[in-house]
Amino acid sequence: MSSTIRTTQFSVLDRSRTREGHPPAAALRDTVDLARRAEKLGYHRFWVSEHHGVPGVAGSAPTVLAAAVASATSAIRVGTGGVMLPNHRPLLVAEEFGVLESLFPGRIDMGLGRSVGFTGGVRRALGTDKDAAEGFGAQLAELLGYFAGRGTVPSQVHAWPAEGLRVPAFVLATGAGARIAAEAGLALVIGDFRGRQKMLDAIDAYREAFRPSEMWERPYVVISGAVAVAGTAERARRLLLPEARSLAYSRTHGVFPPLRPAEPGPAAVAALPERERGFYEDALAGQLHGTQEQVADALGTLIERSAADEVLVTTSSYDRAALVESFERLAEVAGLTARA
Repeated sequence: MSSTIRTTQFSVLDRSRTREGHPPAAALRDTVDLARRAEKLGYHRFWVSEHHGVPGVAGSAPTVLAAAVASATSAIRVGTGGVMLPNHRPLLVAEEFGVLESLFPGRIDMGLGRSVGFTGGVRRALGTDKDAAEGFGAQLAELLGYFAGRGTVPSQVHAWPAEGLRVPAFVLATGAGARIAAEAGLALVIGDFRGRQKMLDAIDAYREAFRPSEMWERPYVVISGAVAVAGTAERARRLLLPEARSLAYSRTHGVFPPLRPAEPGPAAVAALPERERGFYEDALAGQLHGTQEQVADALGTLIERSAADEVLVTTSSYDRAALVESFERLAEVAGLTARA
């Protein structure tokens, strides 16, 4: 087992994935329950996501859900992966994180992304368009300015209670995200594990262009993706099937559905339409799964190649008990110290 695993931080991002036969409220409660378990296992952070108009995801209000997670835990860092700035005014985002940091001092992370709504209808409802991501850099600068007390010109609007607070900011790398993170001197969150070389090239470019800031003195890299661990490689792979099936369906039908129970075996795959089958197989390619020994080897290699500071695990599955077991096994692989 690579020694780098034992010196790397491990964290969790839960997307509050809905499951067929279960109401959306159950997905949100599952997220809070998983956060409690992650804290006991010794994970460093627990993040939640932002999706709008998606039947397969209940997490549409990340700062609200982050507050619930922080209230249900006591030590683990809590944040967003991420708040999508094109959907919000920077002043409101600053105020929301200012409230979170004031209520849970020293535990809040501000993960920020530049994605826009999944469909044209959702984008219109949010008041954005396909090109909204182009303004991410300016929005980010405005947001950080509120925390630094620079306000906006000429009105000198201030964000209370955010002003003067220190909330670590992370940029989710999509498209130009890595370059923006480097120029702003912020931490980088990048994935997934399938596009391995593309991810490594973006990390190298980020480190080379990084400009130290008051928030981050040096580059900080978080690699993110699905990791499934079980007693056998086949059981671990089975954990990844529901998410892959849902992703493939979304690519061919335009709707990201709730997770369904895994349907393993060649017959289930062969029954998929050809185009959907291609997306399904692509979704599984490059994912990290296996026994503890297999995952330790694969993760050790990836961490060494990327020199990542942290691994953010994004696994979702229909079988919540098996998912929790996977996180327990991964905690053993990573050498995490359980909290009392």
